[in-house]
Amino acid sequence: MNQYEVMYVIDAALEDSARAELINRFSDLVKKNGGEVDRVDEWGKRRLAYAIQYKTEGYYVLMYIKAPAELPRELERNMQISDSILRYLTVRYEGELPAKREPLKPYAPRENAFADADAPEAPAAQPVEAPVAAEPAAEAVEAPAEEPVDDEKPESEAE
Repeated sequence: MNQYEVMYVIDAALEDSARAELINRFSDLVKKNGGEVDRVDEWGKRRLAYAIQYKTEGYYVLMYIKAPAELPRELERNMQISDSILRYLTVRYEGELPAKREPLKPYAPRENAFADADAPEAPAAQPVEAPVAAEPAAEAVEAPAEEPVDDEKPESEAE
């Protein structure tokens, strides 16, 4: 049996119960076709890099499975049929399972970040001095005199 990593993006507008049912459906499909599910990581809602079917958010799911070589084709066929799946990708890999990733926390700026009097003051930024350009040399350097090319003879030899 081969190891596979299956990533799929579910429509974010889907309700939680329907989303859980869809995730279980794909896990059960793997088990029914002779595979085993090692781990299912739900990454949650994320903003898509570009709009897919006029949707800008998706619910990301990463599934690690061990399965026979025919199973990924069947799994992708079922994902393609499902209207709730926006994108999917199955990749074969070798080696240990990677450590479980913690979901990223969305950025939320602190309220009144600049007006917070209790917070310790950050050290003031030191002004950066521009490097001083080296002064040009006072003496002009003369270019070496050009030597005559073999074709040309100096005037003293021409006679």
